Amino acid sequence: MVKCVKLGKELEGLDEPPFDSPLGQKIYENVSKQAWMAWTDHMKMLLNEYRLQPWKKEHQDFIVQQMEAYFFGEGAEVPKDYVPPAH
Repeated sequence: MVKCVKLGKELEGLDEPPFDSPLGQKIYENVSKQAWMAWTDHMKMLLNEYRLQPWKKEHQDFIVQQMEAYFFGEGAEVPKDYVPPAH
């Protein structure tokens, strides 16, 4: 269980750090599974809307920057012309 920084309540945490770095450890200690799943959806939207190529270093850096903002900053950006899909 973790006190989720994104959702502001005690929730089930991740099973392991999402990657081997200080940021991965910080996410493991402070982010719930629920918030992580929401991030993965947001990240997919960023990858698609910005046509990012995850194997490019500058695109990886952008995603990491957005991940830090999403969990520990003022929130990740949404592309200015983005229209959420209708449910």
